[in-house]
Amino acid sequence: MDDMTRFPSSPTTRYALALTVSVATTLFLLLGIGALGIVGDGDRDALYLAAPAVALLVAVATRFRPGGMVVALAGAAVVTVVAGAVAVGLVVTDREVASVGDVVLLTGMYAALFAVAAWLFRLSERPAVGTAA
Repeated sequence: MDDMTRFPSSPTTRYALALTVSVATTLFLLLGIGALGIVGDGDRDALYLAAPAVALLVAVATRFRPGGMVVALAGAAVVTVVAGAVAVGLVVTDREVASVGDVVLLTGMYAALFAVAAWLFRLSERPAVGTAA
C-alpha cells in the first residue's frame, strides 16, 4: 500500500488526529451557534452547548484516555441528537424563524462529526499495525 494512502500507524498520531477533529467540531458548533444560529434568534441554541459540556466532563473524568474519549464523544453525539429533537419541537410549536429541515440537517452534521471523532479515538486505542501489543 502506498504511504500516502495509509492511515496513521502510530497510536499517538491517531489520538492527535481524533483530538483535532473533536476540538474542531466543538469550535465549529460554537461558531455556528454564535454567528449563524441553529434554531433562530435568542438563546434557544444554548441547547446544543450540552454536547461539548458532556464531552468535557466525561473526558476529564476519564483523564482523557482513549477509551474514555470514545464514551465522551459518543455521548456528545447522542446529546446533540437529543438537543436537535428538542429544537425541532421548539421550531414546530413556537413557529420559530428557523426551518425544521435546517435544524435536522445541522443537528445531523454535528452529531456525525462528534461520532467520527469518537470513532477516531476508538482507532487510537489499537496498537500500530505490524507491532506487538
